[in-house]
Amino acid sequence: MTTWTARPETTDDIAAIRDINLAAFPTSEEADLIDALRTDPKAWIDGLSLVTEGSDGTLAGHALLTRCHVDGAPALALAPCAVLPSVQRTGAGSAAIRAALDAARSLGENLVLVLGHPEYYPRFGFTPASRFGIRAPFDVPDEAMMAMALDDTRPVPTGTIQYPAAFGV
Repeated sequence: MTTWTARPETTDDIAAIRDINLAAFPTSEEADLIDALRTDPKAWIDGLSLVTEGSDGTLAGHALLTRCHVDGAPALALAPCAVLPSVQRTGAGSAAIRAALDAARSLGENLVLVLGHPEYYPRFGFTPASRFGIRAPFDVPDEAMMAMALDDTRPVPTGTIQYPAAFGV
């Protein structure tokens, strides 16, 4: 079994992160989204773009958290997450996501939102965002729009998610 090491991205990782996303998704949309978010100082938060690497130093996975809002209150969007197809289902993605959530918690962040597979993200603690009174700004199945509070003692805002402009919504 492969052991994955997760760490924040460096400038040397940018090309590999793009390659991971191009390999993991059928179009360049996610890779282009990351590039656009990286140039948006209102969305990008240093230390919340995490990569996973194998023992040989090869990058295999990526998870990105960027600033979004829920009715004006700060939150984070987990998107995109990608793993090279050759190593999917080996823990590379999970390691990147867990490291990203830990990094967000250490920065004092509280609310993380993700639009994703309802059979995958609950393993990290995500539940339907509607349980928090949070909704997407577009139609989406309730079980696919998920949220997680990183600190149960802090209040969670309610309302509609406002994504960074790069998301195009």
